[in-house]
Amino acid sequence: MTQDIRPRMFRRLALGAGVAALLALPLAAEDAPTDEEGPTLMERGAELFFEGLRREMEPTLEEAARLFAEIGPSMRSFLTEMGPALADIADQVEDWSVYEMPEILPNGDIIIRRKAPQPETTPEATEDGSIEL
Repeated sequence: MTQDIRPRMFRRLALGAGVAALLALPLAAEDAPTDEEGPTLMERGAELFFEGLRREMEPTLEEAARLFAEIGPSMRSFLTEMGPALADIADQVEDWSVYEMPEILPNGDIIIRRKAPQPETTPEATEDGSIEL
């Protein structure tokens, strides 16, 4: 799958999700009385609308299913291996806004620098002359 297809697919998914959310709201329109037992014009219009929406969204949903099937196992493996380590890091960092974006060095190391260096504090000696670290 090429990179230029994915943004289009996600836009279509977002549009489809928005339309589906709007359609989940109850309709307040009154149905016109009919002499026949068949569906009313409102019911028939809703059926046609949903059928058109289904046909329009079908290729996008199939593409999304293929994409999720492709990246699902690798994402699951990543979260299994890295999840606990990432949780430990998240517990230790109080404010993520004081750090720059991570940088990958040529040797593969990843570093995260502070935006503004904190002032260095020198340990003070206690009354008995010992220094608490």
